[in-house]
Amino acid sequence: MTALTVAALASVILRSGPAAAQSRPIRLVALGDSLTAGYGLGPREGFAPRLETALRARSHDVRVANAGVSGDTAEAGAQRVDWSVPDGTDGVIVELGANDMLRGLDPARTRAALTRILDRLKQRNIPAMLAGMRASPNLGADYVRRFDSIYPDLARERGLVLYPFFLEGVVGDRTLNLQDGIHPTARGIDIVVEKITPSVERFLAEIAARRS
Repeated sequence: MTALTVAALASVILRSGPAAAQSRPIRLVALGDSLTAGYGLGPREGFAPRLETALRARSHDVRVANAGVSGDTAEAGAQRVDWSVPDGTDGVIVELGANDMLRGLDPARTRAALTRILDRLKQRNIPAMLAGMRASPNLGADYVRRFDSIYPDLARERGLVLYPFFLEGVVGDRTLNLQDGIHPTARGIDIVVEKITPSVERFLAEIAARRS
């Protein structure tokens, strides 16, 4: 084997090591429902593409895949987590539970389903962060207490980054929601992205530390 061949092989080995892993973009998956899917919006107006744009504008080399399915409950998300989150994913933003709340499902079911998602991601060695939801007050104080505690409890128990309320700054504002009063407009999504970005940046820092 010539010295030139040895040098070429060494170069390949170095490029395929930790430095190469750090040089590729961080691959995030936004696992969620219609709020993630971009219901009623254009192809570049939804949460995933707008978050990717915002993060890249802040010098993060990130790709954000949209794994939102309109109408999904947390249980539906748990059923599809493996095929919605491909191998090679560096982190998952879990945004599920809004449809559970709107349908008045038992918060214990939502908690159990989110737990299954987080357990499965942990088994696959894929970090997760939680984007929380809050219950409507008209569901009653007991329901609100049980539902609203799900996300902070899971985040605390597992040491996860938590963004407490996905629709912070948007919910209830008619100018920022579609006619159904539930789904954000493109401007509403921009506000969601603006507010969640610091939490996602903390999540990215955790991912980068794992890759180093």
